[in-house]
Amino acid sequence: MSLALAAVTVIGAAILIYLLSGGADYGGGVWDLLASGPRKDQHRAVIDRALAPIWEANHVWLILVVVVLFVGFPRAFATITTALHIPLTVLLLGIVLRGSAFVFRHYGRGGRFERQAWGAMLGGASVITPIMLGVCVGALGSGEIRVDDGRIVSPLDAGWTEPFAWAVGGITLALCAQLAAVYLCVRLKDPKLQEDFRQRALGASVAAGAFAALGLALSGSGAPVLRQGLVDSLWAFPLHVVTGSCAIATIVMLWTRRYELARAFVIGQCAGIVIGWGLAQGPFMIVPDLTYVDAAAPASVLEMMLGILAVGTLLLVPSFLWLYSLFAEERR
Repeated sequence: MSLALAAVTVIGAAILIYLLSGGADYGGGVWDLLASGPRKDQHRAVIDRALAPIWEANHVWLILVVVVLFVGFPRAFATITTALHIPLTVLLLGIVLRGSAFVFRHYGRGGRFERQAWGAMLGGASVITPIMLGVCVGALGSGEIRVDDGRIVSPLDAGWTEPFAWAVGGITLALCAQLAAVYLCVRLKDPKLQEDFRQRALGASVAAGAFAALGLALSGSGAPVLRQGLVDSLWAFPLHVVTGSCAIATIVMLWTRRYELARAFVIGQCAGIVIGWGLAQGPFMIVPDLTYVDAAAPASVLEMMLGILAVGTLLLVPSFLWLYSLFAEERR
């Protein structure tokens, strides 16, 4: 059980890091799509500069999630990719289209119309991808995907077509947009551009709160097991207080233009949401029929995988820290 729990923790940590890094990249695409006003070209230019050095590298964390799930929890991997193959296919298409559109717009030599077309694809894919990611997560906690003796016995539209799953998709999109706007407030030096993204960050913060309230309201019928964990567990109240305090503090720091603190608090807000979700859904990987213990690979496989991950972390984390610091000035 301890090996399986360690592997699940790795998945949760990778999801959080992907949200904080790759999620902000999607948020940048959202603001690129919604760029308006007299400084819209400047908005797109600063988003391009922010994304260019790191947008592809951030997908390492999503790849890590897939690899650990495939190697460490093969039963869960097979069930998830089968039951959710439609939203997962849309998710993967969004990732590919977003990356292709960004590259062709950023490095291409086409005219204004061609750049606008690639920009529209970049923005559209940046919207649909985090929504689909949230929809898949919501579906896994809904209790609608049923497994009996290793076979999926629920319809292929179970879980991911429900309002609760789409509310989780809305939360994910709003958090991505919020992260991107806050990060840009920290990095930008132009007061007018800072003010533009400050307003966008405040709007995204309100949207994230609204979707969170909607998701909690829908969870009573849409994800009862998850709701029980989020409401009745011993850890629920203190974690909600911390997460809610971080969300409120983010808004206050944005309102008072303390952007470094806003960044710290929005990271805390996202961490609280991911940790709370993981605790509420545990011990299930797919509620209510598949726990992480039942889905885990043999202990020998988990030991080997975790050992390799430990060694790889010693290379991966310093490399990413170096990458971010190397391009920090270039992205301003």
